[in-house]
Amino acid sequence: MEFLLGLRRRGIRDNRVLRALEMVPRERFVGEAQAELAFADQALPIQCGQTISQPYMVAAMTEALDVKPSHKVLEIGTGSGYQAAILAHLAKEVVSIERYRTLADEAGTRLASLGLTNVTVIVGDGTEGAPERAPFDRIIVTAAAPEIPKALIEQLAVGGVLLAPLGPRDGVQTLTRLEKRADGKCETEELMAVRFVPLVAGKAASL
Repeated sequence: MEFLLGLRRRGIRDNRVLRALEMVPRERFVGEAQAELAFADQALPIQCGQTISQPYMVAAMTEALDVKPSHKVLEIGTGSGYQAAILAHLAKEVVSIERYRTLADEAGTRLASLGLTNVTVIVGDGTEGAPERAPFDRIIVTAAAPEIPKALIEQLAVGGVLLAPLGPRDGVQTLTRLEKRADGKCETEELMAVRFVPLVAGKAASL
């Protein structure tokens, strides 16, 4: 499949990640007008002013997250549900928080139609996480923020990994990998320059 060969050429090596990408029909997560571009390596617009990340970015972030079959994963920013679908094939459980009800409802329906019963989509403020379901082995934030919200670090399990784009909301951010040590301290690593829509705090939108 040319789609997967392109990702391999760009350095994606984790066969579990590539297999998950192969199993998820990306065309189901974009609008009809964008269907022909579903597998192009570019971000595409979706409803509520949001985007579905380019395939390479989804693959690279998923690989950096290093999800194991026993893991419980928290995703901040459900969007179309594509990243959650990939994670569902890799983790034991996925909890995904979306600010926009329209996106959350459609993503939930889409994921259910694909038989991905280990994903729960919640409408809420992503900066607050999901404390009632914590701790999480992995947390992935798919929207940009100046810094990692404290609540998310608190909900990360010891030894857990958090991935987030950090930097200005309207410019280039740095994809940052954080690992929580046994002593409660965190080690961070900067991975690459990225561009994401901003992470918005506050009451969830009814759109």
